[in-house]
Amino acid sequence: MASRIKKGDNVTVLTGKSKGVSGKVLRVLKDSNRVIIEGANLVKKHEKPNPQAQKPGGIVEKEAPIHISNIALALPLQKGKDAKKYSKVGFKTLESGRKVRYFKYNDELVEV
Repeated sequence: MASRIKKGDNVTVLTGKSKGVSGKVLRVLKDSNRVIIEGANLVKKHEKPNPQAQKPGGIVEKEAPIHISNIALALPLQKGKDAKKYSKVGFKTLESGRKVRYFKYNDELVEV
């Protein structure tokens, strides 16, 4: 099954404590329909020191997963003050039979 969001995509968070934050998708967790976005949904994690790996202990901030329904793909730059900055993603089948992603906002293909 093809995924609407892929690793490396630029996305915007639509809901939650990180609403409005844009970032790159670092990882897609397929089993739970969640993604990890660079700089979004930061949580504090208490880690024990590990002398064998030479890691000090302490409180570390890291990205937590966000559900795919709470994010949208960032649109390429558009001119005009009413231009949207993000769009949900759908699938189209081209005449050649290839399945591609497209922006639902303006019907443009994500990649060719």
